[in-house]
Amino acid sequence: MTARILVVDDVAANLKLLEARLLAEYYEVVTASTGQDAIEICECSKVDVVLLDVMMPGMDGFEVCRRLKADPATTHIPVIMVTALGQPADRVRGLEAGADDFLTKPVNDLQLLTRVKSLVRLKALTDELRLRAATTRNIGIEQLLDRKCGDCGETPPVLLVEEDAASARNVTRLLRGSFAVDVVGEPQKALQQAGEGAYECIIVSADFADYDPLRLCSQLRALERTRLVPIVLLAREDDEARIIRALELAVNDYVLRPVERQELIARLRTQIRRKRYNDRLRSSVARTVEMAVTDPLTGLHNRRYLDSHLKSLFDRAAARKRPLSVMITDIDRFKSINDTLGHDAGDAVLKAFAERLRRNLRGIDLVCRYGGEEFVVVMPDTELAVAEKVAERIRAEIASGPFPVGEGGPAIEVTASLGVASMKMPGDTVEALMKRADMALYEAKTGGRNRVVAPAA
Repeated sequence: MTARILVVDDVAANLKLLEARLLAEYYEVVTASTGQDAIEICECSKVDVVLLDVMMPGMDGFEVCRRLKADPATTHIPVIMVTALGQPADRVRGLEAGADDFLTKPVNDLQLLTRVKSLVRLKALTDELRLRAATTRNIGIEQLLDRKCGDCGETPPVLLVEEDAASARNVTRLLRGSFAVDVVGEPQKALQQAGEGAYECIIVSADFADYDPLRLCSQLRALERTRLVPIVLLAREDDEARIIRALELAVNDYVLRPVERQELIARLRTQIRRKRYNDRLRSSVARTVEMAVTDPLTGLHNRRYLDSHLKSLFDRAAARKRPLSVMITDIDRFKSINDTLGHDAGDAVLKAFAERLRRNLRGIDLVCRYGGEEFVVVMPDTELAVAEKVAERIRAEIASGPFPVGEGGPAIEVTASLGVASMKMPGDTVEALMKRADMALYEAKTGGRNRVVAPAA
């Protein structure tokens, strides 16, 4: 997977060295020698990962990272800090500034390329979600990542998979007060518990005596319930080969033993913050899709959904040689309600009408607002005679009692006309079926209203 990498360093030799390593792997590379230049490049062009030196004159790497993560336009760009600083306090400071990872100079080529590849993959996922979410203007992407893990007013649930009891107690103690930790010592039990729980991060020990922890990591990635949950590997410094392999398997991060409390907390918060960001994007996409196919007034599906879904129901019924019926209903003299009582009263009638429809239909029936005061009901596995009885029941329900038209307003009598048609086999089409139902509705309207027409032909 190719990507555009920004390398930021005030030392020209360091820039050239990192640039050559990345170009050899076919990445597109841009460079900057100051923090301000780096920020401007990120704001004005597409960047997939930033490799950021810490010690720079003027604006140092910590400040650059803070500014990138504070800006809604650049907050989703992964940042790897490349530094000669090796103390845990320096890593914690960088992680708290929003950095996604650290590489220590001199940079190990394998670690560099593995981390870049891992973060490029994550950035591609986030970009896709952002693109989908941005199709509507009311989503407010800029607010999503601005909520930090610590602002949520709760301790995120974390699953620790560790067979060594002493190590498990130590990690639990380190996380006490910041995370709610559940401990499981047996990998298969952990897989089951992870799938059943609502964990925001999973920590997997690399020190199992008779089990490959990477197998558990791959199983967690394959399981639908845990596919998107961040995984952090708890490893030792001499476990480099396993760490590299873990990152290739889409493990999100790792922490080296002996575990330093602030670094562990900072890394977990980074992972959970990114997970919540992507979760909100997915939720926004789901809401956008729902809004696109739902009538906002009645809560029923709209015509767009009917046009796409009716064909699927029709084709399935034809393939299975099962009946399918369609009912179109229209509120009688609806225009006079709007003209005499106002559109608010008309809206109240539409909402109440939709509710009466719902109460008299099955869960498998597709109920849509077709437009204005017209509604369409698609009834799978329903013969014409049965559909006619359902339509008559609905007609009677509509006419059975007055409709409220708002607080303090009078309740009014409402009736409806209904046309019903059923699929013919073979050779029928969706268009022909809808036309027959529409003609039946027209006949009901012209025949005096408040009636059902369901012609056999």
